[in-house]
Amino acid sequence: MSSFLHITNGDYTTKILENLEIQGEIITWREMLCEGKTTRDVGSEDFWKTRFDFLSSAYKITKKTFIDFTLKEYRNLCKQNQDEIILWFDYDLFCQVNMLAVISWLKKFRKGRKITVVQSGNSDNHDKMVGFSELTNDELLNLYQNRTQLTQDDIEYADYIWQLYCSDSPLRLETVHKFNPSSPFIYLSDAINAHLKRFPSINNGLNKVENTIIKTVNDSNFKSENELISSLLKQQEVYGFGDIQYINKIKELKKLFSSFDPVKLSESGIKVLNNQINYYRELRSDFSYLGGAKKYSYLYLNANDKLLKLTS
Repeated sequence: MSSFLHITNGDYTTKILENLEIQGEIITWREMLCEGKTTRDVGSEDFWKTRFDFLSSAYKITKKTFIDFTLKEYRNLCKQNQDEIILWFDYDLFCQVNMLAVISWLKKFRKGRKITVVQSGNSDNHDKMVGFSELTNDELLNLYQNRTQLTQDDIEYADYIWQLYCSDSPLRLETVHKFNPSSPFIYLSDAINAHLKRFPSINNGLNKVENTIIKTVNDSNFKSENELISSLLKQQEVYGFGDIQYINKIKELKKLFSSFDPVKLSESGIKVLNNQINYYRELRSDFSYLGGAKKYSYLYLNANDKLLKLTS
């Protein structure tokens, strides 16, 4: 009989699989590789050091938490050697980037293994994109039974996109992810587009996510920061962020707010929203990375959906 290893996008999906009693071992991939600096060599000492440095700096994650929550599960993954490896990842940027990294690791350390993917997203029974947590048991089992087996070309392609994501320039990603119509990664193109829009806009220095935050505040009446974050989580399209990502973003933008009880933009916040002033200089940091690229070394040109590299 074949043996199965399931790699999930988080603890919630792991719990779903345990409740479904699907055959096989389960590993939970606990990372947020769409945030902060990444390196190509997934699982190496340098890779994990880079990730801990970011998580410690941006989210105050302790070494003990990082080891217990992430590294121990990764070490458990290294011990697994099943016949088929099944990847459970949602359609959003958060999950798609993690999926690329996992496939890159599998390409190197589990060469020749059968790899299949289960992806949430479009559903005949829903009028919007949905994640695993929004599906019924029958819908989940149907996705599982119709999972897609990756060819060697698919694995090479995913690894190539991961290498580009980790490179010091995002410019190749602008085109290369669009030219593989037969790819089983049907949500990857939208996720990469969303990633590219995280570089600062030439219009006001804020990226797509940051502009969405201040626009949401301007268009609504929130009594508290928690209400704002709840709204942002509900309306986000393809990012897949959790509350801690939005809390961190709002903290970075705090000078654009005059109050959080209720939530209101400052005079500067309104001017930035209306593209009357550019906030690039106030946000710029040489330590802010998106993948392998410095966030503030590129500008997003909204008029033609292109990135511009800044020369120092």
